Amino acid sequence: MHRHSGIAWTEVQARAQGDAAALRSLRAMEDSGGEPDVIGYDAQTGRVTFCDCSKESPIGRRSVCYDRDALDSRKEHKPQSSAVEMADDMGIELLTEEEYRQLQTLGEFDTKTSSWIRTPLEVRALGGALFCDRRYGQVFVYHNGAQSYYAARGFRGALRL
Repeated sequence: MHRHSGIAWTEVQARAQGDAAALRSLRAMEDSGGEPDVIGYDAQTGRVTFCDCSKESPIGRRSVCYDRDALDSRKEHKPQSSAVEMADDMGIELLTEEEYRQLQTLGEFDTKTSSWIRTPLEVRALGGALFCDRRYGQVFVYHNGAQSYYAARGFRGALRL
């Protein structure tokens, strides 16, 4: 409840019930281990923000490179997909650095794993991509080649409705 104090379930339910695409996205988040939870509410627009709140990067979304270009650039040992493609298929968005840092104010996430975040175009154009984790009580942002993938790196997403 600490992630969404002051947000009434009736408001959340009203936003989600009539939106079949949003319900599919929430199901995909849950099915892939994301443990989606409400982390924000905009009183002016009525928009609700769900985010993956699993302790570690969602297990069903790990071992992926950053995007399709990165996947296509791999000559061998290709992962099955990419973070950007999976998020698009699920109808969610990768978190920005700011959103990732905000999530970390609600708990301690990615203390053993890491998560790709939305990467600025100028970084991506140079072949890189950004990811974050929490170590030593701090949130860190790192870079790696976008084509890299690791068993402990996945991605977190957000759904706004």
